[in-house]
Formats: sequence, structure tokens, C-alpha cells
Amino acid sequence: MIDFNEGQTICIDKPATWSSFHVVKKIRFLTRAKKVGHAGTLDPLATGLLIICTGKHTKIINTYQGQEKEYTGCFKLGVTTASYDSEEPEENPKPYDNITQDQIEDLVNSQFLGKIQQRPPIFSAVKVKGERAYAKARKGEEVIIEPKEIVIHTFEIVKYEAPFIHFRIVCGKGTYIRSIARDIGEQLGCGAYMSELRRTRIGDFKVDDAYSIERFEEMIKALT
Repeated sequence: MIDFNEGQTICIDKPATWSSFHVVKKIRFLTRAKKVGHAGTLDPLATGLLIICTGKHTKIINTYQGQEKEYTGCFKLGVTTASYDSEEPEENPKPYDNITQDQIEDLVNSQFLGKIQQRPPIFSAVKVKGERAYAKARKGEEVIIEPKEIVIHTFEIVKYEAPFIHFRIVCGKGTYIRSIARDIGEQLGCGAYMSELRRTRIGDFKVDDAYSIERFEEMIKALT
């Protein structure tokens, strides 16, 4: 029998529409562990690797959070959204017909590699004057978030099928891929938002080795 209160690290392939909190809640219910936490939030519309720690393993969550992360996904050119992803409706349409893959790759290589300054989205969990930014934004309040330094190790343009930029990014802690979409759109002059995101790796943990929610639940039922 697995002792989840003693401490376990569980890799879950988070489905779209589930929040990271809902995954934690589900794992807590299934394992009956008193302490359960996750090592790095994924937005509800994103999918992929979510590391869940139970029991004494919650003490090493910060270690996992500090490891590099790998993402794949798509940016959509020619429109923006208030949340920088597909949670909010598209707005501000602009032409993008003149944008080429070479132009995108030149921009990425010159401005989006190594240590850069990034301003997190207003629809994020960053605290502003003691309150989550997304809570203030949804109330229509003005939200000002200061830029912070992040590190992007790899930024590969896998394919450009206008208006979609398919990418792979390896980055450090605290990087918002949604903000990269916004910044690239601004630099190209046509706007952009993140239409799809999947986290494929955290450190040595890979999504290919992760449980789906359904498979993890089946495993727990088999143990009882």
C-alpha cells in the first residue's frame, strides 16, 4: 500500500479546463492525504505536466518549481485578447499577411533568448498590493505589474502556418508564455495571443511518463 501521507511525488497530465487547484483537490480526495500541493501552476486552458506532492514531499515543492520547464504550443497572429490567451474574446484585428517565418525567427533570436525582462499578464496570480492581479483585473480595476527578469534557454519556431506560430520553449522559473505571445505580437506590429499551450517537461520529469486523471484514479481503486 502506498503511504501518501508519508510522501509521494505524482506526475499528472493535466487536462484542458481543469485548474491546477482542481487537480490538487482531486488527488487529495483520491489519496486521502492531509497535505497536497503542486509545483508550478498551469492555466486552466493549458494541458500537460503538473507535479503533485503529498505528505512530507510538499517540503520539496520549491525544488521542483526552480527547475527548467519545456513547453510546446501555438501563438495566433493578427488579434489580441485581454488575458493573452483564449480565455478572453479576440479583439483588435490587424493584418499579418506580410509576416514571414524568417522575420519571426530573427525576432526570437535577437530579443527572446537568454535573460530578458518580462511583464506578467494582468490575468495572473501575481500579487499587486496584496491581491491577486487576476482578481483586480476581473473587477475592472487598473493593474500595474512591474517587469521581472526571466531566462529563456531555447525558443524554437517549429512551424509557421499563418496566422499560427508553432513553438517549443525551454525556460526558467516564473516565465509566462502568454506574455511572450503578447510581446512578439507587439514587436511584429500585428498583435498575438497564446492559442494553445502544453507543458512537456519540468527538470527530469516528462509528461510522457505522467498519469492521466482517469488512469491515476483507476490505480488508486485497484489498491483499495
